[in-house]
This record gives sequence, structure tokens and C-alpha cells, in this order.
Amino acid sequence: METMLDYINEEEVTLKNILDKFTLKKVSGFEKINNLLILATGSSYNACLAAKVTLEKFANISVTIEEPYNFNHYGRVSAAVDAVLAVSQSGKSASTIDAIAKLKKEGLFTLALTSDITSPIAGAVDEVIDLEMGIEKVGFVTKGYVTTVLQLFLLGLTIGYNKGTLTQKQADFYCGELDKVITAIPAVIAKTNDFFTLHEDIFKLGTRFVAIGYGPNWGTAKEFETKFTETVRKPSQGFELEAYMHGPYLEADSEHILFFIETKSVNEARSHALKSYMAPYVGKTLTITTQTTKAPEKLGLEIECDELVSSLALVIPFQILAYKIATAKGINLSQRIFDDFDRVLKSKV
Repeated sequence: METMLDYINEEEVTLKNILDKFTLKKVSGFEKINNLLILATGSSYNACLAAKVTLEKFANISVTIEEPYNFNHYGRVSAAVDAVLAVSQSGKSASTIDAIAKLKKEGLFTLALTSDITSPIAGAVDEVIDLEMGIEKVGFVTKGYVTTVLQLFLLGLTIGYNKGTLTQKQADFYCGELDKVITAIPAVIAKTNDFFTLHEDIFKLGTRFVAIGYGPNWGTAKEFETKFTETVRKPSQGFELEAYMHGPYLEADSEHILFFIETKSVNEARSHALKSYMAPYVGKTLTITTQTTKAPEKLGLEIECDELVSSLALVIPFQILAYKIATAKGINLSQRIFDDFDRVLKSKV
């Protein structure tokens, strides 16, 4: 039976194949995109949040991300929006399909990013983007998450190229940065396995997990929240750096394990200051960083890359830790629970 780890171990090859095949091309309608509305939920939402800053930079556009169910029933599309992207790995998310169909009727240019180009969502839009990763059969998505992030990066490059705001030289530079991150994935997996072994005892005892990130890695923190909630099944939450300082820190106690997600950035010093302050009040503070470090409480991925592409690498340790901590706590992730959930709640078509 396939597990999360099987799909994590496929990530390097999958992402490498996508990047190697990528070329800048003209796509009708892309040149008109200035304000993009994205509809996504769950891990797809988190991937969009992790890619948002980069997508905006590459494409020279503004991006708004909405939960489709709430938007469909209570939201109002801005007059500035000129394109809508629905993101659904399975292509069967009922709320996303309903929302995108409604917006298409309003005359907006619609796109879908999905791993199944024959799925219901693919038939509801003007332009379909294939995730190019096959079908992920394990419900706790990992390969699909990183593939979504990469495809959103590449979408940004393509839109920027079509608008004439991104040069071939700039695109080549960022593709080089992406290649650097993807090539490092096997080393990231090995380092994370060692990091888990080093801290296994405290992970097994953990009853409250928190991740704090900034910039693109706010999305990484939110995906940590989703993955740990799904697998470790203990209270887990992901925060943007500054948002954590405005109230959430007040619940901290000795049972909390705090993960700080860091890259070279103007925000790094702020993250260090928060970590130093919180350390005496919580059970453990740990750091996942793209930089090189020998400190035992820090997992250094040793990837010298632009912060804009860092979220593609920094999520992988959390994917592995989610699986390994759950297993260490005696949770059998191959045993399905709430098996009738989608059928009863009609969350998938």
C-alpha cells in the first residue's frame, strides 16, 4: 500500500520533469491578466498562499485567494478582477466547481489547475493547466502540494512573459533557482530523517504544535497546520510571523513545540527575536531554514536560493515530520477514518 513517504520520494523526479519540459509560450488571454482571483480550499489553498508572493512578482499582477464555498454564497467579485483560477488537485471539489461555473457566466476568463484534465472542473473553464503529476491516491497530499506550488510559479513566469514584463533572462534565472531547489530534495529528505531521529522523544510527547513563517512561507506554515492536523491529530496551527505576536502567543505553555520557518530576509531578525523571547515559555523551539547550520535545534537545508522559491523546499520537512510523528505516536495512517464523509457531506462530486 502506498504511503505519504512514497509520494514524497517521487517529488524530485516529478518536479524535475515538469521544469525540464517548461518553455515560455504565448497563451491567448494571459496578456490581459492584471488582477487574478484564485479559488481553492485545503492544501490547494495553502499552496496558493505559498506561491502568492512569487506569482505576483513573476507575473506583475495582484492576486486574491478565496475559499470557494464562502465566496460562492457570500462573496462579491471585484470589478478589477479579469481572470479566475480554480485550483483542485482532484478536479472534483464541489464548492470550487460551483463557484467557477458561476463566475464564468459573468464573462470572466476562467482557468483550472488540476491533476485530472478530464475531471468536472476541467470542463467548467476556458483554459486547463495539467499539474502533470498523475493521480495521488493517498488522501494526505504531498506530491500534489509541491507540484501545485511549482505550477503556480511557472504560471507566473508565463503570464509575465505574455505581458512583456518578464524577460527571457529573468525567467532563466528563476528557473535556475527552481532547479537548485528541486535538485536538493533528496538531501532535504535525508536531513529531515536525521532531524526527526534526534528529536523523536519530544515529538512523541508533543500535544500542541505551532509553525511560524513569513513571506512565501506563511503558506508553508498553513500547510504544516493542515498536514499535522490530518496526521498527527493533535492541536496544530500555522501563523504568519507578525500575526502570532498579536494574541496567539498568549496561549503558549510548556507543552507547545514551536517551529520557526526562516529564509534570508529582512524578516529573519524579527523571527530570531520572537524565538528568543518564546524559548523560556514553551517546551521546545525548533527552526527549519534554507541556510547552513550545525545547531541541533535547527534543521538547515543548505540551499542558497532566492526567498521567492524557498517555499518549494521548506514544506518538505513538514511533510516528512507529519508522517513520522504520527507513526511514532502509534497512528496507523493507512487505516481510513470517516470513510463516508465525502458521500454524506457531498464535498466531492
